[in-house]
Amino acid sequence: MPVTKYHVYVIELSKRVFSENARFRTANPQFNGVLECLYVGMTSKTPAERFQQHKTGYRNKKGHNLSSSIVRKYGVYLRPSLYDYLNLQPMTRQEALKMEEKLAMDLRRQGYAVWYN
Repeated sequence: MPVTKYHVYVIELSKRVFSENARFRTANPQFNGVLECLYVGMTSKTPAERFQQHKTGYRNKKGHNLSSSIVRKYGVYLRPSLYDYLNLQPMTRQEALKMEEKLAMDLRRQGYAVWYN
């Protein structure tokens, strides 16, 4: 049985998310407006496929919404320079979940405003 490989990815968000979304603003009190607003996620799809799912409001066969409303409304484009180096080796789901959180926290420390699940 083949093992599913996971990837982390980063999507740049419109800076409007900071002024229009209170939950995003609350999660990023350190943000000074200089760098970008970002969404960090992980997926078993390619990052491009997952971005497209977010933008179109993808629902699974059971009807559950699997897209982020923040990305659907504010997502601009993928930022591969911020994540490609992490996807050189295949990751399990657990490894990708840990990497997603680590990358989000690293980017926040660098001054980005970041949303992740």
